[in-house]
Amino acid sequence: MAGHATEEHPHGAERLCGAGDRVYSRAVRRGRVPRADADAVPCLLELALLHPDPDDMGWLVPTSPQEVMTRLLRSVHAEVSASQARMGAAVDAVEWYAGLSGSRARQAAESTAIRVLDGLSRIRAAIDDATDRCTTEVLTVQPGGIRREDELREGLHRALAMCRRGVRMRDLYTHVARHGQGLHNYMEMMGESAEARTLDEVVERLIVFDRTVAFIPANSDRTIALEVRHPALVEYLVTVFERLWRLGVPLAESLPSTGVAGITHRERSIAALLAEGHQDAVVAERLGISVRTCRAHIARLSERLGAASRTQLGVRIAEAGLAGPPRTTSAGDPLSLPAPTASVPSPESPTAR
Repeated sequence: MAGHATEEHPHGAERLCGAGDRVYSRAVRRGRVPRADADAVPCLLELALLHPDPDDMGWLVPTSPQEVMTRLLRSVHAEVSASQARMGAAVDAVEWYAGLSGSRARQAAESTAIRVLDGLSRIRAAIDDATDRCTTEVLTVQPGGIRREDELREGLHRALAMCRRGVRMRDLYTHVARHGQGLHNYMEMMGESAEARTLDEVVERLIVFDRTVAFIPANSDRTIALEVRHPALVEYLVTVFERLWRLGVPLAESLPSTGVAGITHRERSIAALLAEGHQDAVVAERLGISVRTCRAHIARLSERLGAASRTQLGVRIAEAGLAGPPRTTSAGDPLSLPAPTASVPSPESPTAR
């Protein structure tokens, strides 16, 4: 019996265990039971269903069933009241949290106006998704020089799929890109669905789909990008594109004359950037050519203008009117008017501006 006293009886008075039911029922019928009968059912003492007989401590007398029922009902009422109080508090809490959630949702909606895409795989996935959803127009700015044919082939199937959906494409490149046959082949395959123009230099890479979402680089190596959906920002980027587009020369047309005999269009662009004080590396990057090619053009420019040094080259560039874009008379004839003397940095001098 002693061993049974250690057994646990995890229940309340509303549902007794089998042994407790038998001992309590016997106690009610007989008026009392020996204390030893309750050794196996300590739950009856813990629940105050049995208590010592004040006349003989060796016996236990039962609590009346009516008192037990009243106690149970009172306990249930207390639990219900507590539950109602908790329910009211929960409702208040839910309303409070709902208010925070709505505020957070608004903030989240605003934050999605600009999303940071970290890693080439995430960038490609986002652009592929935008490509699949595009229905009307794609605008792109592609800096750098000659477009690699493998890059052009990689995006060709997506571009052709958009063409079949009636999407129009306009692309801006640097003039250097004209020298790559791959770009001409690509545009020929795109047919009337795509149009390309070129400039001396363009802004950083930009892709705009349906004038609703744009992608721009967020670091120098383009491994992080920004997905922009804020209408004002997208509209601003489209405006930049449109202004550059108006300045661009259609790929199917020849580049305009530089206005100076013997000076190519690229050399004129190099001369203008040198006159602004830029180093060779900066000039090369902005025009999409290698530094080596840039310096070869500078050497040829010096020879054409009869300059023996970088300082003298700056003077010759200004005198020949190459320090800025070509200017024309009302009849359209280029002028070669002297401009203020410019100082052209040497390859070893600190980068200017």
